[in-house]
Amino acid sequence: MPTHLFPTIYIPHGGGPCFFMEWTRGPADTWDRMKHWLQNLHKSLPSKPSAIVIISAHWEENVIKINSQPSPQLYFDYYGFPPHTYELTYPAPGSPELAKQIQSLLTSADIKSELDPDHGYDHGTFVPLKVMFPDADIPVVQVSLQCQLDPAFHIQVGAALKSLREQNILILGSGMSFHNMEILRHGQDINNHSKTFDHWLTRTCSSLPLERNKNLAQWSHAPSGKHSHPREEHLLPLMVVAGSAGEDQGKKIFGDNVMGADVSAYQFG
Repeated sequence: MPTHLFPTIYIPHGGGPCFFMEWTRGPADTWDRMKHWLQNLHKSLPSKPSAIVIISAHWEENVIKINSQPSPQLYFDYYGFPPHTYELTYPAPGSPELAKQIQSLLTSADIKSELDPDHGYDHGTFVPLKVMFPDADIPVVQVSLQCQLDPAFHIQVGAALKSLREQNILILGSGMSFHNMEILRHGQDINNHSKTFDHWLTRTCSSLPLERNKNLAQWSHAPSGKHSHPREEHLLPLMVVAGSAGEDQGKKIFGDNVMGADVSAYQFG
């Protein structure tokens, strides 16, 4: 019998602490649909995850680092938001044991990594997880991006972690499928770059694994690719998720238009 694999998912994490404040940088309901979807995402999972391994757009290192802190603190790495958003809490435990397992898997794949016993949860981690799993009772291990942001390399990182899905572990990529801040600040995508790229990304994630990974590795050549991601750190968590998908084809599980741009979420398995 085939081994059951837990789904692996790439989510949009919104803008700063957007789900926990009155939004004044556009319509008050800008983030409501995304928040509602995140709140209900757990209902589509086969069971409650035993642990969460999350790759956030907001942690980059020279080599892959793995948060091995048993009780991670929060990094309020956003600026200019209401005072109460700097008092949010998310006391989910870490898992030094899982962190070591992740390092072992990466080592077996000839990927250099280091345990980081001091790192906390950045807002790409605690903001969406606070919406998705508000009880904060699931161990969370955050894994960094590698700062050269090579998409093929991050697909390999994901592939090395695939076996974690056999352990009821949710591998979660946290970013935004469109992240051109100049366009988002104006609230209007005049040239429809987000829609064009979203169509390409959805077709790509839904394609056969070999073709999918090849095309994702060349995302910058996609229609409106560089317009959608002048810098690709918010897209790279998708590469890890796609790598961990193995032979599972992807599908778009959420789409929204926020601040004038189309954004999507993808699930594999």
